[in-house]
Amino acid sequence: MKIKTISQNLGLALKFKKNKKDNMNLKKEVLKKVGLDLDIKRIVSSLSGGEQQRVALARLILKDPKIILADEPTGSLDTKNGKIVIDLLLKLLDENKTMIVVTHDLELAKRFDVIVNISELRS
Repeated sequence: MKIKTISQNLGLALKFKKNKKDNMNLKKEVLKKVGLDLDIKRIVSSLSGGEQQRVALARLILKDPKIILADEPTGSLDTKNGKIVIDLLLKLLDENKTMIVVTHDLELAKRFDVIVNISELRS
C-alpha cells in the first residue's frame, strides 16, 4: 500500500497500539503539537517540504521511540516552525529519550548536552 494521506502516514505509527478508538484524536493532537492545522485527508506529497518534515516528526512522536536520529531537523523550516520543532525535540529529551542530531547549525547544536564535531575526529 502506498502511503498517500497524512492520516495513513500517521497511522503507521499507531498500527500496533492496542486502543484503536482514540487513533483519530491522537493524530489530530500530534499535528497540533508540531504546529500543523491540516485536513488529515490531504495527500502528503501536496504539502510543502517543511510541512512534510513536521508530519514525519508527528509520526515519530506517535511511535514513542527510545532513540531518535534527527538529520537536519530544521533544515527546510522557517524560523518560527524551526523553533517549534526544536522545542519539541528538547521536550522529548526531557522524557528520557536518547537523541542524535546531525546539523550544520551551531546555534542548534549548542542546545544539546554533547557536541561531536566530525571534522575534529579525522586523524
